[in-house]
Amino acid sequence: MACSIYEIHVDDIGTAFQLIMKECEDIVDVSSALTKEIVFKKPDKTIIIQTAEFKTDGTDGIIQYITIADDLDLKGTWYIQGVVTLPTGTWSSDISKFKVYANL
Repeated sequence: MACSIYEIHVDDIGTAFQLIMKECEDIVDVSSALTKEIVFKKPDKTIIIQTAEFKTDGTDGIIQYITIADDLDLKGTWYIQGVVTLPTGTWSSDISKFKVYANL
């Protein structure tokens, strides 16, 4: 996930979540991906699957999703994982977590 010096807040729009797809320590070239998804697990345990895009051309292994209205609708700890399907198989990224803060 892309690091930010700023907090993520409920109802933020335009927050870019970036994940690097790896096998062991090697970056996986995902430029031939048939599907690219980012899975979010909300604080209430609801699972949301969003279609991801490449940050560049996929050779760097990075997929991303940029939030839209109603995506970040709950404060608390969220979990995130990338999933890509290539002609040779399906890979999942490490699971990361992030916090969504309330607004005033």
